Amino acid sequence: MDPVTGTVIRSGIETVVNPLDLYALEAALRLKEQYGGTVTAVSMGPPQAVKVLKESVAMGCDEGILVSDRKFGGADTHATSYTLAEAIKTLGSFDMIITGERATDGDTAQVGPGIAAWLDLPLATYVARLGKIENNRIEAERLVEEGYQILSVPLPCLISVVKEIAVPRLPTLDGKIRSMEQNYPVCSGENMNLNADYLGLKGSPTKVVKIDKPKVARNGKTITVNDDVSLHAAVDEIIRLLETKGVL
Repeated sequence: MDPVTGTVIRSGIETVVNPLDLYALEAALRLKEQYGGTVTAVSMGPPQAVKVLKESVAMGCDEGILVSDRKFGGADTHATSYTLAEAIKTLGSFDMIITGERATDGDTAQVGPGIAAWLDLPLATYVARLGKIENNRIEAERLVEEGYQILSVPLPCLISVVKEIAVPRLPTLDGKIRSMEQNYPVCSGENMNLNADYLGLKGSPTKVVKIDKPKVARNGKTITVNDDVSLHAAVDEIIRLLETKGVL
């Protein structure tokens, strides 16, 4: 974490697909296989986040859109959901937006519902199963504390899914080849009509005012293993420690 801005330091870190978003991709691809249509993956991040879109296309998505601009840096969930919602508007009409339950770094589960709010869409969260689509509505089985809640959600809508929705497929060789040949358009501040008051760190109402690192109160002993000899010595030391504690 950056102690000054209170944001995650992303420079120099490999970009990967948010693991929980893979379940959303799989749910979208299964709907495509059942009902037809197309699947567009949308990701907001730095230029290197195009790697995420390539993986999505390799899995079976038809196209990928990168939402990227230095102005978007440091965005909290409010600013992120606003920017993504505006990017989605540029894509034209759609039937459904599917997101993962949450991001594994921020762990808030707010961006999906935030997009629904900005776009004024019906919302269903923690969806564990998708049923049939009839009369422009989709049946969704929602995971709740007491069990499951069955909803009939009008389209277009936004749903966020949990792991129970499906097992994500692996990218195929044909898909990887297609992903390398694919063009990935970029939505930036220049080609979107955005309100600067809602962008990036300045447009984020969430503020991190202090960052503390946990302090280790106990004086532990570090055992370094470099070879077979030090490995056996480490095992002997651990056994001796457990014996003195009365565990063995």
